[in-house]
Amino acid sequence: MEQFFKKFEKRYDMGELNKLRKIDNGKLFEFLEFYMDLLKPSSIFVVSDDPADADFVKNRAVGDGEEGKLKKDHHTYHFDNYYDQARDKENTRILLGKKEDLPFLNVMGREEGLKEIHELLRNQMIGRTMYIGFFSLGPIGSSFSELAVQLTDSSYVMHSEIILYRNAYGKFVENKDAQFLKFVHSQGELDERKTSKNLKNRRIYFDLDGLTGFA
Repeated sequence: MEQFFKKFEKRYDMGELNKLRKIDNGKLFEFLEFYMDLLKPSSIFVVSDDPADADFVKNRAVGDGEEGKLKKDHHTYHFDNYYDQARDKENTRILLGKKEDLPFLNVMGREEGLKEIHELLRNQMIGRTMYIGFFSLGPIGSSFSELAVQLTDSSYVMHSEIILYRNAYGKFVENKDAQFLKFVHSQGELDERKTSKNLKNRRIYFDLDGLTGFA
């Protein structure tokens, strides 16, 4: 893990890296290193369990123009692209090994799918911030809950997840062997309304072996 910090200490804010330094999970740092190299964010922001981090993301979403303020205090709104609504069955795939199959579902070979999605994601965060969030999908500490890590360049997406899910940064700090789901998201090129522009490149892929969702 020290290799991770030596690699990125001159590229990213030390305060954000120090939030990650509290976590001792080799699999997490393998995941982060791969996608930070692939996406090449110009900065990172780690959402710890400090309430100030959640406030920062919310304010950043408004400042970025991804959300707007409502008259009611502390409430905001967000508009998606007109054509980026609901589910996209045509571009949704479950990535499977060569000898696997799931009838009645859209599937793709894992190697082919990862190659395609990685090429679409390559360099997408140049000039942007990568938000790194730690969440519990279910009550903290419950045997039925799953831990998850989200990477995104959308302050709106991170703000939404902060609202929807419980912050689990502390669980990652406590448990160096924590197992977790992984989610990697990028908005791609944006239009003047701060919504995704190139919808032809929209993909929703689920890598079952890697426990990773891509969008």
